[in-house]
Amino acid sequence: MTAKRTLIIFIFSLFCLFGYGQTKINIPTNFVETKPPKVGSSEWYLLNNSRNEFGVEVKNGQLKIKKVKEKNRVELKIGTGTLLGVDRGEWGGTLTFIPDDTKKEKIEIKKGNIKFIFKYRGKTYFIEGIAHLSLSEGALYELDVTKDKFEYKEILKFEDAPEAYSIYDDKIFIATHRRFYVVDNFKKELIFNNTFWLSLYPNSIAIIDEKNVFLGIRSGIVKLDLTTKNLKFYKDDK
Repeated sequence: MTAKRTLIIFIFSLFCLFGYGQTKINIPTNFVETKPPKVGSSEWYLLNNSRNEFGVEVKNGQLKIKKVKEKNRVELKIGTGTLLGVDRGEWGGTLTFIPDDTKKEKIEIKKGNIKFIFKYRGKTYFIEGIAHLSLSEGALYELDVTKDKFEYKEILKFEDAPEAYSIYDDKIFIATHRRFYVVDNFKKELIFNNTFWLSLYPNSIAIIDEKNVFLGIRSGIVKLDLTTKNLKFYKDDK
């Protein structure tokens, strides 16, 4: 065997080990690939009535799954205080600034169901949304903070209530009550519509790449391939 051929084989082996190995996805055996149920079917109602909510995240290139509980408060530390977002569903919510200086009063910035507050491209944003009875809607806002003065403006409106978000490759990925959007340069693209996870409450998005996007929901997880627009449902079988 020539030295050149030996070198090629060695490089290919390293590529397989470090290239393919980093994107290998291990889904726990108790999550069984299952045909997504039809909304309103008996199978769907069983999922809807489950008390198990599963969250997803990526650590060291690997998918991690854990049980989670519903959250109705989010926080973001900024400057001289903390932004607090509260979501009480049909009873409303607020976005409030709480100064570090306890002698100063809290500032109510906006009424609404605040789902997320985050930094993006050096600015502060928040997402609001509500799904109740026939109402399902939401929006992305930019928040301008000048000293202790706050102004916000709507950037994007969603036709469905946002439930989970993630940022990957400078894009914002949003799972709503029954849809999935990708926001690129503040232009939204609807990828999935009228999905089976209606009322299965997405809670988290984990992204390995655009062919391997995972969604944590009630009773299991969903794998999305954004390039082919296909999805797979993995049901908790414990």
